[in-house]
Order: sequence, then C-alpha cells, then structure tokens
Amino acid sequence: MTAQQIPYLTVSTPDGPVVHETEVKKSRFLCSLLRVQDEAEAQAFVASVRRQYWDARHNCTAFVIGDQPRRERSNDDGEPAGTAGAPMLEVLRRRGLTDTVAVVTRYFGGVLLGAGGLVRAYGGAVSAALDQAVVVERRLVALLAVGVDHQRAGRLENDLRAAGHLVREAVYTGSGVRFEIGVPAGEVAAFEAWLAAASAGAAELEPIGTERVDVPWGGVRPSR
Repeated sequence: MTAQQIPYLTVSTPDGPVVHETEVKKSRFLCSLLRVQDEAEAQAFVASVRRQYWDARHNCTAFVIGDQPRRERSNDDGEPAGTAGAPMLEVLRRRGLTDTVAVVTRYFGGVLLGAGGLVRAYGGAVSAALDQAVVVERRLVALLAVGVDHQRAGRLENDLRAAGHLVREAVYTGSGVRFEIGVPAGEVAAFEAWLAAASAGAAELEPIGTERVDVPWGGVRPSR
C-alpha cells in the first residue's frame, strides 16, 4: 500500500484523566474518565477505581477501544440491566470517542430513581465529565522521507515549517539532508505538488509508514 492509498481516519479521545461529580436526588455519581491504549489498560483502570471507591454501592463501566474494529464493553455492576453501562456507552458513541474508559461510581442517597432516572443519571454523569475534559483529535498520518542536497536543505526546512508541515526529524549525511515529514493521509498528493514547487523538483520523496498523532486546536503534536 502506498502513502496515497492510506485511508484518512480521525478519532477523538480525552487528553488526561478526569473525575467529575454530580448529584441526583441525594445519590452521588462520580465519573472517572481515562484515555487508554488497549482493553487491558481499560480493565486495570476499572479495577483501580473500584479499589479506590470500594465502599460505593455501584461502580458501573463502559469503554471503547480502537476504531477498525471498535471494541466496546459495558457493565451495570448490580444496577437493573441496561440502566447504567449501556447509557454510559451510548454517550461515548454519541461523542465519537474511542480509546476511552468511563467508570461511574454511585453512592446511594436513599431515594430510588427508577429505570428512566438511572439511565439519565448514568448517561448524564458521563456527559458532564466529558464537558470538563480536553478532547483531542487523533489522525492517521502518512510518514514521508524527503531528501534534498545541503544547498537547498535550510530553505526547504524553513518552508516546511512555515507551511505548517510536521517535521519530525532531520538527518544530515555527507550527500544531503533527509527530513521525516508527517502528512494527513488524505493530503499526500497535495503535499507532493507543494514539495515539487518548493524545491523546484529537486527533492526526493519516499513513503515510509504511518502513525497516529494528536491534533489540538492549534496544530499537530506527536502521539504518546
């Protein structure tokens, strides 16, 4: 598969752990959110929250991992079936999130909420926590090697950075300079045309792979 054939994929995920508390009819709902890399990390986070809030009546969970395919799990942890984990999972889906785990801890306040009240409370707890989170977009980018001679390297590097392209690495050799560039996969053809014009056709281009990067509102940064 060439760089031009890589599908353009984006997914969103909260950046950093979040804990947010809401109260519904004297019951406390604490939603803990974390960005995770795989199901094992999600399960480890769930176990840690359950240890932390061991005295709570319920620790209900939902997580979404990956994007092709997506792996989804939810658990009502003793609440009536479908009233906790499922609405939590639906919020993650509706927000377009992946690589995210949510645990909602409930401290019972003595007032029964009924099935509809539980659905609203658990889903609302996740929504409220996500409103407090920083959500970043993760993009699949094509990694390209750009080679140019020493005479053109300085100007080309300046042009690359000025144009907003992600320069990941510059390697100087006896014959020239090799830049490693990250380009959104759907924009490879446009980058090739830009590079040809910027280097007067002197730069050589080679696709070398793909990687996901985080995209905050102001630009692009490497993924963790």
